Parts: sequence; structure tokens; C-alpha cells
Amino acid sequence: MPLSTATERELIHLRDISLRGYHRADGLFDIEAHLRDTKTRGFDGLDRPGGRIEPGEPLHDMWARMTVDEDMVIVAFEAVTAYGPFDVCRQSGRHFDRLAGLTIGPGFLREANARVGGIDGCTHLREMLQQMATTAYQTLWPVRLRRAEEHRRQLAEAGQAPAEEARPVLLNTCYGYADTRDAVRRRWPRLYRGSGSEAAGAADGTT
Repeated sequence: MPLSTATERELIHLRDISLRGYHRADGLFDIEAHLRDTKTRGFDGLDRPGGRIEPGEPLHDMWARMTVDEDMVIVAFEAVTAYGPFDVCRQSGRHFDRLAGLTIGPGFLREANARVGGIDGCTHLREMLQQMATTAYQTLWPVRLRRAEEHRRQLAEAGQAPAEEARPVLLNTCYGYADTRDAVRRRWPRLYRGSGSEAAGAADGTT
């Protein structure tokens, strides 16, 4: 791995999160997430057989499926807790269908928390929402790109100029998309605010 060599240590806890994006036959998109927590040592678990959670046995095992359309509107949401620290945790996903109708974009997490926050939801299921949202963006990116290209082609055939692109939502949201970075210069030249030296620095590793 590219990290520095670790000090001698003992593995205690494993949290595995996987996310998948699917294009459905009906044109919608499914974003599925799976979270699983296990430990290398057993510990007390009052609602488990024998009152114990053994090494490798899931403390949390949670699944979520979010269905969205091409406009990133949530059509349906399903959440299931197969394992939790308490039996009642199996009911923690029942309110997540309230997320239907929300649009993934600015303010999404705030609106989602208003619907399934606190005692109406589950901390760990909510934690997956941000990752599911970014996975939705990655899944729909080629589809939305093709749609935009087709729109530009139709405008060109009609002899119409495309409207000026709105401010990209990715601009200044991370290191790579800072308006002083070469990625912005190449992708959105009119929004670039750098000096031009950043590209050279990236090539020699100084930026």
C-alpha cells in the first residue's frame, strides 16, 4: 500500500463498506451499499445467543438500496439491518423510505437528516448516505454526459448557440477542483483563476 510502513500493531476492528451502482432495465438506477462491522475479539452482546458477540460475528450488518432517476431524484429507498447490537436495531431502517422525493445535490444530507435523523433512523445507515450520493454521481456521470452532448448536437444542428454553462457544482469543492488548478483551466477555462504555473508544478510534483 502507498502509506508509510506501520508500527507493529494488532488488528482490533474491521469496518467494510462496499457500494455498487447499477443501470436498471427500466432506465432507473440502483445504488446499493453494504456496511459490516466485525471485531477480532469477542465481547458481551446482551441480545445475542449466549450473550456474546464472537470474533468475526457482525456487530453491524446493514444494507441500503437507493433508486434514482436521471435527474438524481430519489424514487425509492430501502434499508435493512440484518445485525445490530440490539434486536430492536432491525427496525431502524423502516423510516428510510421517507427519502423518496429528495434530489441528490446541495443540501441533500441536511434534508435527509431532517427526515431520518435522531430516533427516527440509524447513525450507521445515515453515514452511508453521503457515500451513496457520491456513488450515484459516479454511476450517472456517463449517462448525464451523453445527454448533455446530445443536447449540444441538437442545438448545433438547429443553428442555435448553447446557453452559457452554469457554475459547476464541483468547483472549489476539493483540492483538485480549486479554481486555481489545472483541471479547472482545462475543463472550464472561463472560470480558471490560477497563474498558469500550477500545471508545470503538477508535472514535476511540486504542487
